[in-house]
Amino acid sequence: MDLNAVWSKIAEPTKSARIKSAQTITNTLDALAPTFAPLAARWDAEADRRAKLRTPENLKALLDAQKAHNSARSTAATARTERQKARAASKNPMSTARRSARTADKAARQHTTQARAKLKQAKANYPATLRARAIQAHAVHAVPGAVSSWLMSTAEHWTIWPGSISAGLIALNAGALWLGRRTVTVDVDDVLSAEERRLVERLDPSYWVQHADERGLAGSVPSPVEITPAGLVTNVRLDGRWKPSAFAAKHEEIRALLGARTDLRMEIKPGTHGDRATITLRTRSAADGIDLEGWKPGDCWAVDTVTGEPLPVPLGKRMLIAGTSGAGKSYSARPLLAEASEYDDHRLIIFDRKYVEGRTWSHRARIVCELDEMREVCQELIEEGEERLKDLPRGKDVVEISPERPRITVFADEGGELLSDAKTKVKGEDGKSSDYQDIVETLRTVARKYRAAEIILVWATQKPTMSGDGHGIDSQIAGQMSVKLGLAVASQTDAATVFGRSDWPAHDLPMPGYALLFDQDKGKHQRRNPIRLRYMTAQQVIALPDRPVWRRESAPAVVAGAPAAPALRLVKDDDYELAPPLPAVPAQPAPATNRDKVAAAIAAGSTTVADIASVTGINKGTVSKAVKQLVDAGDVKRAEDGSLSVVTTEAGEVSA
Repeated sequence: MDLNAVWSKIAEPTKSARIKSAQTITNTLDALAPTFAPLAARWDAEADRRAKLRTPENLKALLDAQKAHNSARSTAATARTERQKARAASKNPMSTARRSARTADKAARQHTTQARAKLKQAKANYPATLRARAIQAHAVHAVPGAVSSWLMSTAEHWTIWPGSISAGLIALNAGALWLGRRTVTVDVDDVLSAEERRLVERLDPSYWVQHADERGLAGSVPSPVEITPAGLVTNVRLDGRWKPSAFAAKHEEIRALLGARTDLRMEIKPGTHGDRATITLRTRSAADGIDLEGWKPGDCWAVDTVTGEPLPVPLGKRMLIAGTSGAGKSYSARPLLAEASEYDDHRLIIFDRKYVEGRTWSHRARIVCELDEMREVCQELIEEGEERLKDLPRGKDVVEISPERPRITVFADEGGELLSDAKTKVKGEDGKSSDYQDIVETLRTVARKYRAAEIILVWATQKPTMSGDGHGIDSQIAGQMSVKLGLAVASQTDAATVFGRSDWPAHDLPMPGYALLFDQDKGKHQRRNPIRLRYMTAQQVIALPDRPVWRRESAPAVVAGAPAAPALRLVKDDDYELAPPLPAVPAQPAPATNRDKVAAAIAAGSTTVADIASVTGINKGTVSKAVKQLVDAGDVKRAEDGSLSVVTTEAGEVSA
């Protein structure tokens, strides 16, 4: 039998137990070290102060003061003796000898007092070392304790408790200093970045206590750092001079003490007790490592960067989306639009005055870019909404969606442009000017009234302000938004406009793709953790399969003036006669489109866009679009000078 193998098997559990015990001791010491760190810091600061004062100049001053004090004491003693002799020599208190001796004694005593004060100051300027003071202080109880133990002892036994108490006090002092100076080790499972290692070192109690006073943070001691998926977390113990709110107000000093980046998100909140505060440094994100590019049914819309919780698309909720240029607003909104147009009982309408995003969704959504088209769609939405509300069953708050009656999501891309363009003045056939404010009024109605009809408005803007010429949110629409998504915005004022409160710092978010999400249904005290949004490129949107496009199907119109069908009557056998056929109703001409109106104006002699707009009453943007379509189709040609004319065939007929 191999004795070494047997011994290794016996010793292995013992070795594991020793390692576990050592780890337990280390963890216990790490937990106790922050408690004694202030004591060690004060001790070292006082020792350093005393060492700096013990200069040769101060030593010379002390020796001189001691010499002067000894001389003054000697003079005072001599004067006191002379006064006693003068008193014994004469019974007359007013005699010259007694008065002289009394004056000399008084002067000597005053000189001694002054010399004593100078000696005291010299001792303060050249203090004893802190180690010497500690030895002296412990000797005060150690020596009497040892003597008491000896005196209380008998022949049978030795009494040790006075001496043991004294020795225990000395050991406690030494142990507290050792623990306070101990460097706490932080064991983590994963690898820290260089930035995190530097922050962990500065959050170490020994470093913090030594440098806190320089930043006005004396009286605060952090605990060992905890590594979380969202970054570094430490609990700070506060002494009697601090409140958590006052400590949080020192965020600039704390950032300077840690040497943290100015763009590193740092949160300071009250801790679990009244004398605690929690510092969180967002050096990491729980969304790291999660692929958020592209979209397919079932994918989450976003991930909470602190908890890692996946967040679904909030379908069926009126939403405000705000983000400055470059914040990722369009890229992050695309998964929402994909979800809103994916299912058989969902349809999507996009109002796009910028003509860019709508082209990408033309195979899955109804795209309206021109104001006249928006007016037509708004009328359809009003009719659809009123019909649904009238059919809403008793006791129901929301209509039940189905492929026949789907949920309609109306997405207003860059609502600021829509609000601005709605003020455009156009001339009607009667010569009167009007604008397109009825579109805005309809969208207000959709936001206020048609949530129960499952017609949902989503409003997106770059500049979330509600006043001035450049406002991007209508105040009445904003008041109805139950979900508010704030990507990085330009200022704290913009953030406050989006969320209606000043403590949601969307202006501090990184770009692109990070946002704060407020859901009214979750109450005012919901988490304000940043979320990382899923995003899609234009090519990924175009690659999505086609989906039905919503248009309101109206009931067949009854032509005014048409005779009613005759009533039926019962007949016997062959005794019957056929009802005469209804007279033919002349076909009603289809309403002229904007393109037809533009073509007719060109044929009538209008040669410029301005002339056509003046004749037809159509805004210039719509005219330009119609002219381009006619030119591309070959029905209109544009001369070198820009004038327009219709294209004629060889027979002289107009091709249009």
